[in-house]
Amino acid sequence: MIVVRFKVKCKPEQSETLRMALESVVAPSRALQGVLNFDIARDITEPNAFIATEVFANREALERQEALPEVQKVIALLPDLLAADPEATLYKVSSSEPWG
Repeated sequence: MIVVRFKVKCKPEQSETLRMALESVVAPSRALQGVLNFDIARDITEPNAFIATEVFANREALERQEALPEVQKVIALLPDLLAADPEATLYKVSSSEPWG
């Protein structure tokens, strides 16, 4: 299993543009085989920052998601919208279990 945490901070005047672009990625990503969880949220302490938490069954699922046209469109927009370089971390998880 692979977990990706991706955070971007956009220019304040580009916040709504980035929000709409990121929103367009959620449904198609969740529909892909091997995508176990896919969420994007706004950082409550930084209103111009968005954090994606993505969980994939394997590397192939991650690659399928990255190849989506919606994802490619967002990637193409990022240079014009971001105020700083993106932060991304990929975690390789060997096990998981329900919490609680």
